[in-house]
Amino acid sequence: MFDILIIGIGPAGLSAAIYGARANLKVLAIGKDGGALQKADKIENYFGITDTPSGTQLWQRGIEQARKLGAEIKTAEITGVEWTGNYIVHTTSGSFEGKTLVFAMGNARKKPDIAGIEKYEGMGVSYCAVCDAFFFRGKNVAVLGAGNYALHEAEYLKNVAAKVTVLTNGKPAEDIAGFDTVMGKITALMGDDSLEGVEFADGTTLKVDGLFVAEGFAGAGELATKLGVVSENGVIKVDSDGCTNLPGCFAAGDCIGGTLQVASAVSEGAKAALSAIKYVRTKK
Repeated sequence: MFDILIIGIGPAGLSAAIYGARANLKVLAIGKDGGALQKADKIENYFGITDTPSGTQLWQRGIEQARKLGAEIKTAEITGVEWTGNYIVHTTSGSFEGKTLVFAMGNARKKPDIAGIEKYEGMGVSYCAVCDAFFFRGKNVAVLGAGNYALHEAEYLKNVAAKVTVLTNGKPAEDIAGFDTVMGKITALMGDDSLEGVEFADGTTLKVDGLFVAEGFAGAGELATKLGVVSENGVIKVDSDGCTNLPGCFAAGDCIGGTLQVASAVSEGAKAALSAIKYVRTKK
């Protein structure tokens, strides 16, 4: 059991990990990579930096610093989150439990380039299986995606829907064992008032009542929505202390919007960590 679970190992997540570890709490930060920071060629506008490191170099320094202070850093893809009295984070390397949760990951997810998708949002197209599976009980649905996140959504839906088909939209599937898979390129969605099917580039169609979009990796907005965290257009809503609407749940960095700079991400990570530290100590 961790005192603070952090989703994201960019500057916001690592800053939160550093503050949590220095408070003598058990901290785990999980993420796939350093996000936007890792792609920066040179860093010249961050306080105290005179040697102009690359984004990757600055990121690696942050990881080393967090680990030196006692935080655990794990590289893994996040596939889901839940609350069972404590927060549970599911990843490709196992599941982890914490007393508090800090969202500190980016929101780089893009809407699929499929004709008609906006028309059917809320009318058959969904971005959250946990949120909307109930409305498709006993119906045929499809999951759009080709990776671990798509598999996670499909696994959840199979307990509710009559049939689940995975659509990779022309991409090779990573590991979708146990589900019917269609790898054709999607050209359009069909239906009158609600979604009725999917059309592929070869002219074939698939009748479905629902399409759950799970391309790429789960973003902060999707994960937060599954917990009931208030967000708008993928941006998590927080107060001045980095607190979300859920007790023990905080957010920092690009996922809460703002200036999207390393300096602000580090500040927000520290603020969220201080709020998490206070929460853990008041519960002891």
